[in-house]
Formats: sequence, C-alpha cells, structure tokens
Amino acid sequence: MRRTARTGFVPILGVACAALLPLSAGGQSLAQARAGFAVSAESPDPAPDRRGPSLAAATLASAVIPGAGQALLKSGRAFIYAGVEALGWIRYSRQESDGNRFRDRYRELSRVARAAFNPAGPGGDWDYYERMEKFAASGAYDRVPGGDLDPEADPATYNGSIWLLARQTYWRDPDAPPAPSSPEFQSALAFYRTRAVPTDLQWSWIGAAEGFQQYRRSVSASNAAFKRAEQTAGLIIANHILSAVDAYVSVRMRFSRDGRSGTRLGFTLLVPGAH
Repeated sequence: MRRTARTGFVPILGVACAALLPLSAGGQSLAQARAGFAVSAESPDPAPDRRGPSLAAATLASAVIPGAGQALLKSGRAFIYAGVEALGWIRYSRQESDGNRFRDRYRELSRVARAAFNPAGPGGDWDYYERMEKFAASGAYDRVPGGDLDPEADPATYNGSIWLLARQTYWRDPDAPPAPSSPEFQSALAFYRTRAVPTDLQWSWIGAAEGFQQYRRSVSASNAAFKRAEQTAGLIIANHILSAVDAYVSVRMRFSRDGRSGTRLGFTLLVPGAH
C-alpha cells in the first residue's frame, strides 16, 4: 500500500526519511531503501499566455492612432480614444476654416484703406495687417519725394511712430536733430528704412470709420479662431500620448498577471513492506 505525504519542505523531510527507512524496512540496505523513496514535484503552471500584441506594437499603434492599441487588446476604451480623436479633428478643421475665412475678410477690407494709394499692390505679412489694425494711417514713407529720404513726422501714424522711436534711440535729443552726415542721424535713418511701411503698402482709414471697425473685428475673430485651433491641436496630441501610455500600462499589467503563477512541490514516500 502507498502512503503519500505532501509538503513544501522537501529537502528536510527527504533527508529524514532516507535516514529512517533502513529501520522500518527490517534491515534493508540504505541503497535499497533509497530506491523505494521517490520525490515528485508537481509540474509548474503552464507558461504565461502572452498571446496578443507586444508591448511595442500596442504602444506604437496607440501613439499613431489613438485607440488602436486598445482595440488590439480588445479594450472598450478604444472607442473613447477614437471618439476624442475624431471630434478633435472635426473641431480643429472648423476652427482653421473660421480663421482662414476671417483672414480673407480682413485682407479684402484692407483694400479699402489702400484705395487712395495702391489697392492692387502686394499683400503684406501678418505683422503688416496687425499694424493696420492699430494705426488709422501708415503715413508717408518719404514726405518729399526725390532727393534725400524725409521720414514721416506725424507720430500718430505708423511711420511717424517709427521715426520717433529711431530718434529716441540714436539721438541725444529726439527734437534736436544732429547733422545729417553724423553717425547718429544716419543710424536713425537706417532704423527707419528697415521698419517703415514702403510707399506701395501705405494705407489710411481716415474717412472710412465703419470699414475700420469691420476690419478690426475680422482681425480679432481670425486671431481667436487660430488660437482655438492651436489649443485643439494640443488636445489632439495629448490624446495620442494618453492613449499610448494607456496601452503600455495595460500590456505591462497583463504580463504581470500572467507571470504570477507559482510552483507547487510535493513528494511521494514509498515504504517497502508497509501494509
């Protein structure tokens, strides 16, 4: 008859049983007793089931397309990330469209202010249209055409404000001009040339107050729309990052759960002649 005992202390009990077996076996040799003693270890749990996407695949998929990694993991959160992505792009597209529409509007209105100068002239950069919003008139680039450059003197105009700033920067007294050939005077002129609005981009809203107000509203609306679009773009990027982190953590947790299986050990003691 086989008597079976199980324990986690296999080495200790094994040695003890090996020593006692000769006594209980009626004088059998130690080798024979040991032959009747067997230790069995139960097979460990099966290898962790790691079927499914790898850590890199799930993380990269979610980084590129939010929710993709969760879909590979068969997680319901895939719909949340994908929905946020879709809504984000729809919102961004509308905000960009609004910004462009208002930008086209204020550029069209700017022709009203340039009508007396060069309405079909070249378009300006972003800073140019911002200046046109803040100053009712650009002022002349050269008050007396021909000969030396004569900057605009009226500080209420944009060019006049630039000439005042140049004088304040380089002259000892902005109201007391140095000699035209002096380094101070020439430095002020160089400053003015690089910042003043040239003749083909001059403007004036004087006599077009309503158009000026519409222009300002259009500039403000365009800037606000583009700013909202930038904020939405930031949320879209955050959704990509969050989805990738979620996928990474989910795979790591799955691996951790799968690798928790333990090993159970036991032994079977065979006693010859036992009834």
